[in-house]
Amino acid sequence: MQYFQAVQKGKTIASKSQMKLFEIAGFAMLTLTTKKIDGKFFPVGEEDFAAVIKTHDGFVAILVDKDGYTKAQSKPLEEKEALDIFKKMKDAGIDEFVGNEVEIWTERYPTIHNNLDK
Repeated sequence: MQYFQAVQKGKTIASKSQMKLFEIAGFAMLTLTTKKIDGKFFPVGEEDFAAVIKTHDGFVAILVDKDGYTKAQSKPLEEKEALDIFKKMKDAGIDEFVGNEVEIWTERYPTIHNNLDK
């Protein structure tokens, strides 16, 4: 798939995730629309998984695809607020991301939600 095609399809997919997170959190920002695997561009995956990461600015609730590519994110929050959004995402039927790391922009972050007592 050409880069432009991956971006167009990925934007459509990520926008749906952004709207889903917006309905739950009251705010959501679009993040990645494409992923690069073995030098080739692909749109982000259609599936949504909930996660929480700690960035330099605070804790962020996110929706990722099965490979851990972030499609939508909350604004940086206090840890409890981000985990409350995470719980709301799970209550809304969104599965938890089981991986230990996600990619957002050009950086990788460890997930924190799966280090909690269940």
